[in-house]
Amino acid sequence: MEMTAKFIEKIDRTSTVSSFRFLVENDFDFVPGQFIEIIFDEKNRSNKNLNKYLSFSSAKNNQILEVTKRLSQSDFSRRLLGLKKDDSTLIKGPLGNCIFKDDYKKICFLVGGIGITPVISIVEHIIKNKLATDVILLYSNRTDKDIAFKENIDAWSGITPKIKVIYIVSDCQPKDTKCISGRINAEILRNNVNDLNSREIFIYGPPVMVNSTKDICKDIDCHPAKIHAENFIGY
Repeated sequence: MEMTAKFIEKIDRTSTVSSFRFLVENDFDFVPGQFIEIIFDEKNRSNKNLNKYLSFSSAKNNQILEVTKRLSQSDFSRRLLGLKKDDSTLIKGPLGNCIFKDDYKKICFLVGGIGITPVISIVEHIIKNKLATDVILLYSNRTDKDIAFKENIDAWSGITPKIKVIYIVSDCQPKDTKCISGRINAEILRNNVNDLNSREIFIYGPPVMVNSTKDICKDIDCHPAKIHAENFIGY
């Protein structure tokens, strides 16, 4: 489905990550974990420089859609940053099958960088609908300054003990004592998720990270049918 969306506002999440909110005329239905295509070049739909996929980074909220991107010097990032209030943009969606289901009782998110965006949509959905889902989030970044949505995540984990968060920082010793230094690996998984085999596992992030994390999960005998993965390409 394609429709025109009006730009509302930009919200900075870190020095390099921003969320963009749009208004659509009709109630836009999607499942947490899905994404849309933002189309700046309507004449050439195959133009990957100006037409890109972005995940929803909020729960369903009637006519307001939020997506989030790590910004760069790309043409697409410049077009996003150039949007003014009420500018019209063509969107296509919802898309994607790496989604959350309300009957999932226990889930584990293994996330790298900007892969956090669908997780925010899912966890906000869980909170908003008062679901009893038990959530463990392992969220890896290069430095603690790169942790997008940290304020939201900390607030949600403070609301309920059913949301456990472990931050992992790869490129330096983390300043936050709740952080672990390193990268997601088998040891970190075993030390922090003692019931991994009973959880639905969602892996989001850059392709290299996603593939290596899937291999780790298989090596420690996670059930393949419980592993759900989405690559974030072009960031």
